[in-house]
Amino acid sequence: MSVATEASPRTGDLVEYSTGSLGMGVWVTVPGLLLLYFLTHTLGVSPFLAGLVLLLPKVIDAVVHPLFGTLSDRQARRSGNRRGLLRWGLLLAVAMTAMFTVPAGFSGTAAALWVGAWYIAGNLLFACFQVPYLTTPSDLKIGYHERTRVFMFRMLFLTLGLLGAGVVAPAMVSAGGRGDYVKMALVLSVGMVVTGFVALKGVRDLTTRCGFRAPDARDHSFLEDIKVAWRDREFRTLVLSYLFTSTTTHLFLAAVPFYTEYVFENSGLTAVFMGAFLGPALIAGPVWQRISRRIGKQRGLLVSQGVFIAGSLALLAGERLGVAATVVVIVALGSAFAGLQLFAFSMVPDAVAAAEAQGSSRAGAYTGVWTATDATGTAIGPYVYSAVLTVGGFVSTTDGQDVAQAGSALTALVIGFTLVPAVLMAVAILFQRRYSLDGSAPR
Repeated sequence: MSVATEASPRTGDLVEYSTGSLGMGVWVTVPGLLLLYFLTHTLGVSPFLAGLVLLLPKVIDAVVHPLFGTLSDRQARRSGNRRGLLRWGLLLAVAMTAMFTVPAGFSGTAAALWVGAWYIAGNLLFACFQVPYLTTPSDLKIGYHERTRVFMFRMLFLTLGLLGAGVVAPAMVSAGGRGDYVKMALVLSVGMVVTGFVALKGVRDLTTRCGFRAPDARDHSFLEDIKVAWRDREFRTLVLSYLFTSTTTHLFLAAVPFYTEYVFENSGLTAVFMGAFLGPALIAGPVWQRISRRIGKQRGLLVSQGVFIAGSLALLAGERLGVAATVVVIVALGSAFAGLQLFAFSMVPDAVAAAEAQGSSRAGAYTGVWTATDATGTAIGPYVYSAVLTVGGFVSTTDGQDVAQAGSALTALVIGFTLVPAVLMAVAILFQRRYSLDGSAPR
């Protein structure tokens, strides 16, 4: 899978490109962290219906992302770049604001329909941005370690976006009122637009300096692209592993507000725990990159997955662990999360490069399948957690009012945050161990 290196990306170009991940981090974090809680505690939506609201838009994503990957490849053949589709993604801020601006008379089912409709619109616009954006490292004429470097920068800025949104958003809506959610969405949406424009320039500058790896000259159908990507054994293995990894991490995000309120009886700890989870990634990212140069991406990813399992099981102790010790465990989980993101995402261009060496260049199609997998995990995680809450008999509320929960609901709340993620990540490891492409990659 050797790829000739035309040039090394400049740091300034990487910073501009990676700035787009700040806005991406907002969209990834805020719905995943707050939407389930917003629906069940402010809008009076049952956990089961709230879970469907989060799941169904992502089912649509599973089709739309690969389709956008095919469209992105077609655009790249015609114009020599993917920026046209990417520009549509800048409208994501509109959907973000509207999703949390629920009409005053809407609650229960009506509110769920409003949020779900705008969530679908937002996911479509997010796909317009995410698919061509994440295809960029595969488009560049760079080698194995340079691809890791590109994703390391991207991951650092994504972490800043996740961290900023993960701390700021819960703090802004701590009172639980509808107006608080509207203000939060407006503030973060402005940042999403600004960072999106900077990223557009970064994509252009990177491809200008490093060269653009054009897709196959012949147009392919959407279904044909899906079949080719799925027949690639190494890519399929990576995708299946990441499906469970993404499901696990997004379940974790959705469960944090419940864990802080009902286990520690302090909703203010949500921002603290999110900071502990995302903050270490700013340091862990460069460390994982150095580890990659020593042991490769595959081993690094397996280590990250193992640490996440251990940390999840440690949280079973609940309040007996204490706040300080819980923060330490969550720091370890956050460090593992950095590795999960860096290694998995930087393996995708490796799979694309290997496929190109075999005569097939469909970077957009591969990225579309990958982002569809990520979107599916984003939905399944909160849905799994909401299903666990439903089984436990969790009771929804409106406008942040307190309701006494049954013991079974509290037990389900903890199991869903600890044991379930550990099991899901163990399945991810089983798939990841079958990946062998990294062993033949040039160092």
